[in-house]
Formats: sequence, structure tokens, C-alpha cells
Amino acid sequence: MPLEGGTFSAQLVPQIAALLAKHGFNKTDIGGFAVASGPGSFTGVRVGLAAIKALAEVLQKPIAAVSLLEAVVVASGSQRRVTAVMDAGRGEVYAGEYDVHGDNARLLQERLLTRTRLLEAAMGSTVVTSDHSSAEAARQAGLAVSEIELPRSDVIARLGWKKIHAGKMVSPEALEANYLRGSSEIFSKSSS
Repeated sequence: MPLEGGTFSAQLVPQIAALLAKHGFNKTDIGGFAVASGPGSFTGVRVGLAAIKALAEVLQKPIAAVSLLEAVVVASGSQRRVTAVMDAGRGEVYAGEYDVHGDNARLLQERLLTRTRLLEAAMGSTVVTSDHSSAEAARQAGLAVSEIELPRSDVIARLGWKKIHAGKMVSPEALEANYLRGSSEIFSKSSS
């Protein structure tokens, strides 16, 4: 159900309660929280993490932080060396390099790159992205490309559940945003 009027944070908890009730659950049935920790919109990531921190602390439940770049890689089904790409604005991209075997994606590195630098860094890997302009640039550079839809929440949930079962959890106070952009860059109006 869409949330109207910019009141997302005020409607979040009632929406969660309604969703649980709709499916016959209550808050004690929650086993843990999977959260997309970024990269992405500064405000969106901040609000999402604040909500999960509060819910996890109050309900005493574990948290699994999932990089949205990891979710892109897993959703693609690509194997071996894979570079997930998301538009970061300002002529830059978020790039996550992973080594993927089966359903295991091992992070090599995530970073903020210019589009030109991305094409150099992604040589020898499959570029996976939901951003059409990044996909076209990679194709023109001769790179293997898998263009996908941005992963939905079920991908984040599955990855989070897998992390919780593997013991890869964080406490509310240790949960950090994965902005990939420094705070001075986040708050500047243009790149320098």
C-alpha cells in the first residue's frame, strides 16, 4: 500500500502492524530483521535504518544488514566475477565487485566510481544493473551485461535470513549505513 504525503515515518509502524495482522502474525512472531543498508538515497537509507534499529531494540530481535549491491548480484543469477552497478547521480555509480559461486556472493569491494572508471574496473566481469544507461555504456565497452529490475524486498529478506542463520548479525547500535559517499559529498550541491 503506498504511503502518501511524505509521512512515511509516521505511518511505518502502523503499516507493519497491519501487514502482520493481515497474515495472522503479531510482533512476537518476528524472528529478525533484514534491512537494505544502502547504498541509495541518503534520507531513505537513514529512515529505514532508524526504524529497524528501534524495532530490533524494542523487540530484542537480530538484524542482518544487506547491501543493495549484493542484492542486485544475487537477483541476477550471474556467476564468477560480477560487478553490480547502480546510478549514484552526479555522473557517478555505486559499484560492488563480487565473486559468486552458486548462491554464495563474496564481497571483493564496494565503491563510488565515475562512469569512465567503472568501465575500466569492470573488465573481466559481468556487469549487472537496473540502470539502462550504465548497461548501454558497459555493452559499448564490450563488457558482458545482465540488465535486471531493481531487486524487491523478498531478495533482501532471503539474504537477511541467510545471514541471520549464518550468525552474521549486527546489534542496533552497530548497524551502519552503507552510503559509499563521504558526508562532505552527501551534503554538497555538486561534485568537485
